[in-house]
Amino acid sequence: MAKATGFLDFNRKDRKYLPVKNRLKNFKEFVKPLNSTELNKQAARCMDCGIPYCHSACPVNNIIPDWNNLVYEKDFKRAIKVLHSTNNFPEFTGRICPAPCEAACTLNIDDSPVTIKTIECSIIDKAWENNWIHPEIALKKINKKVAIIGSGPAGLAAAQQLARKGYIVKVFEKNKKIGGLLRYGIPDFKMEKSLIDRRALQMKKEGVEFITSINIGKDISINKIKNDYDAVLLTVGSEEARDLNIPGREGKGIHAAMEFLPLQNKIVSGEIKHNKLAITAKGKHVVVIGGGDTGSDCIGTSFRQGAKSVTQLEIMPMPPRKENKSITWPFWPHKLRTSSSQEEGANRDWSVLTQSFKIKNGNVVGLNCIKLDEKLNKVNNSNFFLKAELVLLAMGFIHPIHKGIISELNLKKDEKGNVLANDIDYKTSKSKIFTAGDSRRGQSLVVWAIREGREAANSIDKFLSP
Repeated sequence: MAKATGFLDFNRKDRKYLPVKNRLKNFKEFVKPLNSTELNKQAARCMDCGIPYCHSACPVNNIIPDWNNLVYEKDFKRAIKVLHSTNNFPEFTGRICPAPCEAACTLNIDDSPVTIKTIECSIIDKAWENNWIHPEIALKKINKKVAIIGSGPAGLAAAQQLARKGYIVKVFEKNKKIGGLLRYGIPDFKMEKSLIDRRALQMKKEGVEFITSINIGKDISINKIKNDYDAVLLTVGSEEARDLNIPGREGKGIHAAMEFLPLQNKIVSGEIKHNKLAITAKGKHVVVIGGGDTGSDCIGTSFRQGAKSVTQLEIMPMPPRKENKSITWPFWPHKLRTSSSQEEGANRDWSVLTQSFKIKNGNVVGLNCIKLDEKLNKVNNSNFFLKAELVLLAMGFIHPIHKGIISELNLKKDEKGNVLANDIDYKTSKSKIFTAGDSRRGQSLVVWAIREGREAANSIDKFLSP
């Protein structure tokens, strides 16, 4: 363990943000790392709690107390080895994971958990800075080929694991660059894309081949891929967005979040030019429908584009500001959370149902809304109008896109429309075809995708082993 009395000697202190007025000027990351002295104190707070619930709360089962102790001892070189033993990409999770490990921390009983996410991020960032991360090239090659369809975190984790075992691994990506929603959905101000490029270079040296701008199921038949490879892993994500089919939906200026967010990411990366931005919040009153992470990303992007105002609507009631620890801990609590983007000036409203869009000359000009009670029934005489020139639908994703790969293979689906496979062997209903990540479990966290990619790779290795 770290310092025996660390949790008594030091108060919790986490990373700070740049001021709003400064960070809204660009799309760069704005989190300020802790200095080495403060980081050492925070690592010292990890206590000998007997049962480290942070382990079970972390989807990749990070060995958190061990690397906390190593950071306390200032042995970052050993810490990164422990961290990498469970997590291929801690620079991703250290930035965008909601940190269920901290919710489960024993010190969270009094709202002062160890700053696990911050420590994790510091370990990997220091490792890259000191050139401690190198390609891990398999000593013996295995003459069997694995195709991975989709290059999000699940596909990348699986590809790296399989390449390190010696397999011939090819990753197919329909977009111009790899990363899936890591690259095209998550804004750069939360995670800069050079982090993905750096990992891609490492993986190429480890033997992974990336084939981009190829849409399997459209440009190439998935059955051809199946015939040409010894195993196929589908990590295609959950891209079928939930729509809002109400009167006025056909009006211009109403877009799904994933029509809006990728455009700005492509501009930041130079993939497209600024004058090609077909959807912009500049000078507009923006309404975001949906209160989750994607909605929050729409808020931050809209402010950086120069929106006049941003309002976020949520159909569910406002969560409690504080959870009842005796009921919820060590599980992830349902409570009010405010993201950095929401802090930048968004108006938030709960228990709101949008009944119709008001359209004028073909363009959206507002929303006709009504308040709901706790049972989601309409409240009499609570109708109100909300001005809007851009509406972004961020109500989640219901399942992977069925047209193409899934329909061509005639894969069995679960009751929610996800590809049917268990979390033991990740096999689909068709031989040689595996699936992992959001396409199997539904929309979820990056850290869950990494876990499933790693486990699917292990299952494929067992399947292909003599």
